Amino acid sequence: MDKILVLKAIADKTRMKILLLLLRHNYCVRSLARKLELSEGAISQHLKVLRDAGLLRGEKRGYFMHYDVNRDVLHDLASEIKEMASMERELCTPKEGGCNSSEEERCHVRNGDDFVKGGNNHEHYRHCHCHQSK
Repeated sequence: MDKILVLKAIADKTRMKILLLLLRHNYCVRSLARKLELSEGAISQHLKVLRDAGLLRGEKRGYFMHYDVNRDVLHDLASEIKEMASMERELCTPKEGGCNSSEEERCHVRNGDDFVKGGNNHEHYRHCHCHQSK
């Protein structure tokens, strides 16, 4: 799964509406076009983006292709986002930040100005700006 491709695909308002509809029921292009009051051509273009991202599967039923959401891709993306959200931040110190001596002098971390109690009672520094320009 290319998570950037998936995120770009679902970042569009119309494609998100299509996904939400398809999560509840499978539809063909014509039905989606009627529900969303868009042309079949516009729906087809949105479906192509969603298919290319691996978010949709199509099943031919007679003359029409009916689409369904590949929920595994959504579950994988949700797991990766959850993993990102639970990452621990490393402490930024003047030495680890690669600060030179003049930057180190004005570093608020060095002076203890930014020490806070975080979630799960972890102590950490909010952020270190010692290596940013003035």
